[in-house]
Amino acid sequence: MELIDIKSLNMEQLKNEIVSIGDKAFRAKQIYDWLHVKLAESFDEMSNIPVSLRERLKLTYEIINVSSIEIQTSKLDGTQKYLFRLNDGNVIESVLMRYKHGNSVCISSQVGCRMGCKFCASTIGGLDRNLTASEMLSQIYAIQKSTNERISNVVVMGTGEPLDNYENLLRFIEILTDEFGLNISQRNITVSTCGIVPKMTELADRELQITLALSLHATTDEKRKTLMPIANKYSLKDVISACKYYFQKTGRRITFEYSLVGGVNDTNEDVRELIELIKGINCHVNLIPVNPIKERDFVQSNKKVIDNFKNKLEKCQINVTIRREMGRDIDGACGQLRKSYKDRNAERKL
Repeated sequence: MELIDIKSLNMEQLKNEIVSIGDKAFRAKQIYDWLHVKLAESFDEMSNIPVSLRERLKLTYEIINVSSIEIQTSKLDGTQKYLFRLNDGNVIESVLMRYKHGNSVCISSQVGCRMGCKFCASTIGGLDRNLTASEMLSQIYAIQKSTNERISNVVVMGTGEPLDNYENLLRFIEILTDEFGLNISQRNITVSTCGIVPKMTELADRELQITLALSLHATTDEKRKTLMPIANKYSLKDVISACKYYFQKTGRRITFEYSLVGGVNDTNEDVRELIELIKGINCHVNLIPVNPIKERDFVQSNKKVIDNFKNKLEKCQINVTIRREMGRDIDGACGQLRKSYKDRNAERKL
């Protein structure tokens, strides 16, 4: 019999499960507390649960965890990159970034990615599978246990396209923000997407208070198609319309992620087109100096070009920041640590 992933159950589902195996509903709250507050990794840790119930739980349920196999720490800013092994042997990565306003974790939502964005190491090798809600939660839990520091902000912007794993993403958000769990505010969660329009609209209709970040990266359909294959399916007009709808339904300011690639999307014409595209939208532009990867020939825009791009946006009263480069001396960009680990393993097998 296939065991049920107990960490992916919300409180109501867990109550129903516990009652169905012949125990009292209040036990569900105790178990939920062990899983999502005390961050237990086994039923044997649940000391206020009767041994007889713990043994019954083991017959029907399993606790999905991740195991840390590598941690890189930046000497520049203390950013930590975690490589985790899943139960099936796949590996994923997460990043811990420490800010004055609290600790932020960037997690993966898939093993690999099928979106094919040209500047991202996550897409090299394609998609293996989606992560479950418990596997997404476990990245945060493992980092919180490792550091003994509370995580206050979560960004779903690591390996994978979150809206390509929509149902698991929603369950992850539900449990992460539950008052009986870590109780992280929805306003402290950011979900990034390359622009899957139907799912953006669906997410808007749920009227959650999370921040939606759109990976924009280009100002015309033609240029965006050269960088992001998703642009062949959804036009910029439709993507921007979905962003406006998200703000209309939630009141949450949109973030536009814009990776600056030297000589590709960083010209004066690009910034003029960007201003035209997003003017009037309640938004924030996050300029990202692209992190070069050896499989692509993209280079980072120089500082003068980046500053010029930012200044032109500011002159048009568009809120903009240049993303602080964190973990530059480690495999800090999405997919880099996972890929380097897989490459090293492949070389050992030769």
